[in-house]
Amino acid sequence: MSGVSNRMKTFKLYLLIGIGGALGSLARYSVSIITFDFFQGSVFPIDTFITNLCGCFFLSFLLYHYIKEKLSDDYFQALTVGILGSFTTFSTVMVETITLWSHHLLLATLYIGLSILGGLLFCYIGYKLAM
Repeated sequence: MSGVSNRMKTFKLYLLIGIGGALGSLARYSVSIITFDFFQGSVFPIDTFITNLCGCFFLSFLLYHYIKEKLSDDYFQALTVGILGSFTTFSTVMVETITLWSHHLLLATLYIGLSILGGLLFCYIGYKLAM
């Protein structure tokens, strides 16, 4: 009976992370649509930049906020691995940096620098607000 119970727990976790992943992907796409309307024609990948800064903030906030203790591990994984994992995309940052690099060296350098420094800053803000 324990084997069936463990498989059901594993299935539940995968299901929650999958649902979280779908929600995070939809949120990511929504940011792209919204920013496209405001920054149409911009060479700078503002949608990925905003998404990743928000993701840095929310992940840090969730990791250090007392809410972590109130959530079951399954739901915490669904929030962090599922929603935020699919919401933010490091691979997209790298591809966009290479694309910018081939056309705008200064913009590529600015993008990667702001992404790293901004990510650290937003993680720190999330950490401080959670304390």
